[in-house]
Amino acid sequence: MNPNVFDDSRITAVGLLFEVHAGLSARFAAQMEEHGLSPVEFEVLTRLTRSPDNQLRMTDLAAQTSLSTSGVTRVVDRMERDGLIVRRACASDRRSSFAVVTPAGLRRLDECLPGHLQLIEDWFTGQLDPPALNALLDGLRQVRDAVHPCATAGSGDPATGPENAKSTDC
Repeated sequence: MNPNVFDDSRITAVGLLFEVHAGLSARFAAQMEEHGLSPVEFEVLTRLTRSPDNQLRMTDLAAQTSLSTSGVTRVVDRMERDGLIVRRACASDRRSSFAVVTPAGLRRLDECLPGHLQLIEDWFTGQLDPPALNALLDGLRQVRDAVHPCATAGSGDPATGPENAKSTDC
């Protein structure tokens, strides 16, 4: 095998992405733990609060995260026991339910968020000048949409409400 085969910008790009992800994830996990949240619980709360009416269908929440539908069910069960979210039946589809952030969930996220944003600023966005950050965000969205087209499932137009948000075949 040619030893230069690994001197390829594609391998370098993915390697750098993995290294950045690992470094940021370790910092984020430690900070979230200080607030009694796992990284997946923080992601669930963040996805819900960034959605119309602080809620998503369970299937859309699974599509937006790296969790299976059964994985989302387990996380939601645990977070519901902790009082961070509740389930609400979907009026238009009895087979479906929404995960909804509770006031306690919002408080926990509010407590965690300042430190999280500081870590993002210190170790990610603050490392780049505005044009470089905008180019990175554009590129990440393009790749995300190609590899995970359901990442925004159920986020819909806030004016129409989640009942009218279009679920895809995700």
